[in-house]
Amino acid sequence: MTAPLERVLGAFLADPAAPRYGYDLMKAARLPSGTLYPLLGRLEHQKLVTSAWETPQQEGERPRKYYKLTGEGIRIARLELAHISSRRQGAPAPPGTRHRGAWDEGRAPATAPRRVPAAPGLPAATPQADSASPAATIPVTGPDGKLW
Repeated sequence: MTAPLERVLGAFLADPAAPRYGYDLMKAARLPSGTLYPLLGRLEHQKLVTSAWETPQQEGERPRKYYKLTGEGIRIARLELAHISSRRQGAPAPPGTRHRGAWDEGRAPATAPRRVPAAPGLPAATPQADSASPAATIPVTGPDGKLW
């Protein structure tokens, strides 16, 4: 589960029966709209969230689209967040589940990237604090740990 999804599900579960509109979820989950709305679209496509447009009550008000977890969405959100919580507290993973590392969570790994060795006849890249060159720290492994 990604960190943005975890924050959105947490916001929904703060009051599972209450419909939430997009901007409210953006603030609660601390996410930009470009992250939140595609995520809500995927949840809706998976039938974990429903949505409905609100009719403006006063002239000049903009309509709001409200989102709400479905019954299945509530069940899955609770299970997933409980699983993450138990993993953070050091409980062993259930049998048959794989470890999800930093790449699965959308973050860079905690270890420093390996550097590309110098080609014969060329000096090795040495990173400098004020260097704007990205070549100084080119990772050579992908999310699965294999060389690219």
